[in-house]
Amino acid sequence: QHICFRSFCISEMLFCYFAELDAIVSDEILKPFGRTFIPSSYVKYLESGGSRVMPIRLNLTTAEYEDIFKKINGLIFIGGAADLETSDFAKVAKIFYGLALKANDEGDFFPIWGTCMGMQLLTVLVAGENLLESTTAENVAMPLNLTTEGHSSRMFKDFPDELMKALTQEPLTGNFHRYGITVKTFQENEKLHSFFSMLSTNVAENGAHFVSTIEGKSYPFYGVQWHPEVNRFQWDRKLNFPHSRHAVQLSSLLAEFFVNEGRRSLHQFDNPEEEASSLIYSYTPIYAGNITGYQQLYFF
Repeated sequence: QHICFRSFCISEMLFCYFAELDAIVSDEILKPFGRTFIPSSYVKYLESGGSRVMPIRLNLTTAEYEDIFKKINGLIFIGGAADLETSDFAKVAKIFYGLALKANDEGDFFPIWGTCMGMQLLTVLVAGENLLESTTAENVAMPLNLTTEGHSSRMFKDFPDELMKALTQEPLTGNFHRYGITVKTFQENEKLHSFFSMLSTNVAENGAHFVSTIEGKSYPFYGVQWHPEVNRFQWDRKLNFPHSRHAVQLSSLLAEFFVNEGRRSLHQFDNPEEEASSLIYSYTPIYAGNITGYQQLYFF
C-alpha cells in the first residue's frame, strides 16, 4: 500500500495532487469487494493538506510506472501488511524509490513519506535488507522521545512551541505495529544512520527501544512508525486513536508539511483529461467500520 501525490504551481494557480498505491486484500471478509484497497483515511489526510489523490495499481509495467513518476510530485508508502522484499507492493515501491533517488540526485525534487509499514519499507530499501525486529506497540498512543536532531528537523521545525512540548508529553501518536527498527540496529547499520536522521524513539511493550520517526539527511524522504492520519479520520472506539486538540493539530501540520514538500516538484500530467481520469474521485469508498478498524475503504 502506498500513496503517491503530485502538486505543482502554474502562475498563480496552485494545483495539488496525490496518488495512492493500493494494498492487496488478504482478509477473507473483504475479498468479495475487490482484490486491492486503499483506506480512505489516507486519502482524506492528503486532501486535508491541499492535495488531490490518485491510486497507483500494483499490476502495471515498469514503463507505466516510469510514466506515472513524471506526472506526480511525491510518493507515500502507507501502512498495512506485506512482505517488504518479495510482494508486488515491495517490488513496485522499489521502482519508485530508484526513480526518486535518481531524480533528486539530478536536481528534480521528489519527496517520499512512509507511514508504519511504509517507514519499515523505507528502511529495507535503504539498507538493502530487512532489519526489522519485534517492537510490539499494538493499539497504544504515546508521546515521542525527541532527539536533538528531532528538534532541529525539517519535519518539526515550524511547529509551535506549545505543540512541540505536547508532542513529548501527551499521547499524540497512535501506534499499531508489531515490528520496527531498534535504536541499536539503526545506530550500528552504516547505510541507515548515514542516510537518515533519527528524530524520535519510543519503547515497545516488550521493552525494545525503537526508532519512531526518521528524515533523510540529503533526500526529502520521511518515515513515521506511527499513524498521523488516524488522529482526524478514524473513529473506532475500541482503538486508541488520539483525537485531542494537539493530536488533531499534529496531524494537520504534518499533512501540510508533506504537501508543501510536493509543491517543490515540477512534475505534471500532459493534459487535463488524463489528469482528471487518474483521480480517485472516479471511485466510491465503501463503509467498512463494522468489519475493520477503517471507516471506509476504496476497492479496486
